[in-house]
Amino acid sequence: MSESLYSSCAEVLSVCQAAKDDLAALLDPNTGFAPRLRQLCRDQITEAENSASSDVSQEELDVLRMEANTWGLLQAVMSARKTEPEPHVHPRTLLAKNPYTPTSTLAQAIMYLSVLLTELVVVREWLHETAPQPQHPEATTGYWKFTKHNVMQALRTGSGIREGLVKELDPDAMNRGDGRSLAADDAGFEKSLAQALYSFVRAGRLDEAVELCRKAHQPWRAASIRGSLLFQWRAIANEQRDDDGIDDAEDAEGWQGNPRRKLWKSTCARAALNPNLPDPERILYAALAPCPQTFSVLKSACRTWEDHLWAQISILCEEKQTADMIKLGGGFWDENMPSPPSQEEDSAEEEEWEKEATSTLETLGSVHVEDGPTADHAFHVSQLAIILDRTSSLLETFAGGLRDGNFDPGSSEYPTMTRFFAHLCLYLRNDRHSIILEAYLQVLEAAGQRELIAMYAGALGDNAVERYAMFLTSLELTADINERRLALTRAREHGLDVHKVAVVTAERTIDRAFELLPQMKGPLPSVIALQATPSDIELLLLRSIEWTTFEDGTHDTALEQATVILRYFLGAGRVSLAKNLVEMLPRELASIDQPEERATEYLHYRQFFTIWDSLDRVVECQSLEVSIMNRDTRAAWLSDHKGLIDQAYDAVVKLLTSDWMMPDETGDRRSRELTRIRQIYIPELILRLHVMLYASREHAPENLKRALELANIVADSRYKLYDDFLHIDGRRLGEYLNAVRRATIAGLEGGGSDPFKVILS
Repeated sequence: MSESLYSSCAEVLSVCQAAKDDLAALLDPNTGFAPRLRQLCRDQITEAENSASSDVSQEELDVLRMEANTWGLLQAVMSARKTEPEPHVHPRTLLAKNPYTPTSTLAQAIMYLSVLLTELVVVREWLHETAPQPQHPEATTGYWKFTKHNVMQALRTGSGIREGLVKELDPDAMNRGDGRSLAADDAGFEKSLAQALYSFVRAGRLDEAVELCRKAHQPWRAASIRGSLLFQWRAIANEQRDDDGIDDAEDAEGWQGNPRRKLWKSTCARAALNPNLPDPERILYAALAPCPQTFSVLKSACRTWEDHLWAQISILCEEKQTADMIKLGGGFWDENMPSPPSQEEDSAEEEEWEKEATSTLETLGSVHVEDGPTADHAFHVSQLAIILDRTSSLLETFAGGLRDGNFDPGSSEYPTMTRFFAHLCLYLRNDRHSIILEAYLQVLEAAGQRELIAMYAGALGDNAVERYAMFLTSLELTADINERRLALTRAREHGLDVHKVAVVTAERTIDRAFELLPQMKGPLPSVIALQATPSDIELLLLRSIEWTTFEDGTHDTALEQATVILRYFLGAGRVSLAKNLVEMLPRELASIDQPEERATEYLHYRQFFTIWDSLDRVVECQSLEVSIMNRDTRAAWLSDHKGLIDQAYDAVVKLLTSDWMMPDETGDRRSRELTRIRQIYIPELILRLHVMLYASREHAPENLKRALELANIVADSRYKLYDDFLHIDGRRLGEYLNAVRRATIAGLEGGGSDPFKVILS
């Protein structure tokens, strides 16, 4: 399917959604929803047929053509179904006022009296419009010129008429039962002419068929075709006249049509049933005057499903008009008619006819087709359901097929059918089958039409937010932050609640990541080992926070989700990822003070990473020391080094002497995660600070004293820092005591035997 068709359909939907409350605009025959989509399909067909490099198969073109026809059918029937019909005079009233009412006026009144008949007439006109282009026989320069030449030659020479050749040139010369026929060329032309005339009748183009007969020098055949026209004489009909004078000019020409159509129809039926006539002739007469008696003849010419539909509807319309005309008593132009029935009989007979007509049309669901798509093709099933006004059950069937997995998403027709049914749901405003729209969203995703998802998701009603969030979740890492922001902007443009979309998307992404990530339990991780490269799932969890950071209205949720993700990363020893997350968060999150527990936890994370950075800066500064430095350079370096150590020391001690990440006594998941974080990072901070102070004793002797004093803080029962050393897989308390022992020994390096000398000095 052309990618431009997706966007073009979306443009049509956008235009029509703006006028969704204007029924007249939606049903406009040129600019309405269905006509626009029909034109899009036709444009695609024209483009593919005119393009030498097109890779669209004939099968795909046929499907597009059927879709275009289906939209045309919807436009034809929905206008009548969705609008109030204009009041019309009952045909019995017309006859009571004017017994000379022409049959065309009565036929029009009969049609308006029956809703089903009106729709069938509309469907028949649609079938005429979508019929194949009529055939044109080869041009001829005269009437049976080859036969005429042979006959005239025989008469001039006196040699006698060739055996088997007709003796006369009148239209019935071949039908006298003597077995004579036309010259081969004329017989071939007669056959092609009859077939061409049938194709014009099939397309409802009677005027052109009449003109073709005249060009073929057969005016008698033109007259027989014009016999199908109903008798019309506006001068004696009780009809409204226009004020522009046009009607008066037409009335002056007298009557038109066939005042003896009943006789003409019976003659056509006899001709269609006459086995002595050539088959093309019989088919032509069966098409001109369709009736149950000639159905078998007409059916023999039906090659496609549309042909069978046209034949059945033509018979239904003709028989209904005839039956109702008989019930009316016929009027002046039809003789020997029975007296008209009562209104009660009218109603009962109408209901019975509707049942019979429906039953007849239902047989088309399994009719055998010679050419083209079969009766069970999705578009033929759809067209029949539209004609029978069963669109709700049609959508239910398709939705059920999607639920049951009966359709192959990889088939060439799947995108087309899903697109059609999705737009049919929108056209009919049927929101009970959201699975159809969801399937089309998947088609759009597969086609890379991400910018269109929000528009169609917005049509899902209560499920719109969930479905669009599902799409955004599926983007995973393929969309950068700008694309994600744009996706939320589209949600707002199409009436979705942006805040809900952002929150649901973030929640879905976090849930998906946690399903795939290992659970945070077991041995405590090492944070001094080389950190592994983040996996895609870890990056997905990290970037899940982006969705709730775009809008101020979702910052509360962003803070909640950030604390959950930070607990996981820190509990898993992924310090770098946790630090990246904090750096991604908006500054405004620090000003949120409710709920207090969450706000305090977030401030503790910021405090931790400030300390972590200060310890890293000490290491960086220490690495700048070289053996060859001049006095000023060394003095500057010492000053910087000492200042960084002082900052780190003050910050770490402040953290250790506060209730940093102190869990409550509920024992819930959050409390367990906070306990794990303390068991990982409290010992780590203490050991790192101790080692830093111990290593800098040569440049700042007072730092050795600080290192030993740190042990007093660790041993202080007010802070209970020693409890955080007790995890079996963490940094053991013995490891720290060994470091304190080395510091104590280092205090004796200057001489003496008093281990408390350093502290007391």
